[in-house]
Amino acid sequence: MQAVVCHGPQDYRLEEVPVPTPGPGEALVRVQAVGICASDLKCYHGAAKFWGDDDRPAWAETEVVPGHEFVGEVVALDEEAAARWGVAVGDRVVAEQIVPCGECRYCRRGQYHMCAPHDIFGFKRATPGAMAEYMVFPAGARVHTVDPSIPAQHAAFAEPLACSLHAVERAGIQFGDVVVVAGCGPIGLGMVAGAKAKGPAVVVALDAVPAKLELARRCGADVVVDITTEDVGEVVRGLTEGYGADVYIEGTGHPSAVGQGLALLRKCGTFVEYSVFKEPVSVDWSVISDDKELDVLGAHLGPYTWPAAIAMIESGVLPMDDICSHQLPISRFQEGLDLVADSSRSVKVSLLPG
Repeated sequence: MQAVVCHGPQDYRLEEVPVPTPGPGEALVRVQAVGICASDLKCYHGAAKFWGDDDRPAWAETEVVPGHEFVGEVVALDEEAAARWGVAVGDRVVAEQIVPCGECRYCRRGQYHMCAPHDIFGFKRATPGAMAEYMVFPAGARVHTVDPSIPAQHAAFAEPLACSLHAVERAGIQFGDVVVVAGCGPIGLGMVAGAKAKGPAVVVALDAVPAKLELARRCGADVVVDITTEDVGEVVRGLTEGYGADVYIEGTGHPSAVGQGLALLRKCGTFVEYSVFKEPVSVDWSVISDDKELDVLGAHLGPYTWPAAIAMIESGVLPMDDICSHQLPISRFQEGLDLVADSSRSVKVSLLPG
């Protein structure tokens, strides 16, 4: 089969590799669509988070097929796998990006998304990803079914949307809150939709691309702000009697968005950080403590939010045709990476291996 194989930073190649063989309790899946994530791009460009630096070892591995947001059709599985996941040959399925061990301290406490010895599809040799015609779901995978009638690229969006919804859940949004979402890429648009569903007073979306701000409106934003032409602080103060936002959710991955959020929040506000940054980010921590006594929370992956994300996609409430802006054959994976790098030209880029 054809597959993209990572040999290191900026060394991804389209190769002919054997079709994988599922073992006991596993499933062979024919990949229908795989999204290219911003973290895939950062890994491709050699970010220290993935490839290490003087202070940390490499986390990503070479000789791995990338791709952790995907959908496919089950083509082979045994009785053990069918019973565990409640699926059969012919079903359309997605799997969560993490494959947890089920035994560590975090897994035992239900925090499987923080599993200590975990694997993640597309970054580890033990769990090859979906930039290929076929992939294997290992026995530890967390599997969900998806309506086969919706476009494959829409179904594959379940992964980023589940992540967005987890970030929103971490925010603890209440009625009457003014919520600011920074970034209207795939993750940010999901945050906007999720935040709106929580019933706050106002959802404010920030971006530098007018077309993405329009998409944010269609996803539920009440107010959109072009950060290149408008004073964000003035807009937020005007909505909050001068106090500042109740909640700020960061989904840009740009260092400037962190300081921006600290400035926009009111005292005792909540900051949720989701992005993966290419380099370390520095801020004035006294704003968090002495100035405002902020709650600063991280968010990682999409634990327990996959069913809600799938239901939201299947409901048709989101402008999925416009969110899923580009679909390319697997042979054009490099063009896909380049499109993701130019956020002014794309939203969600997907490869269709079939």
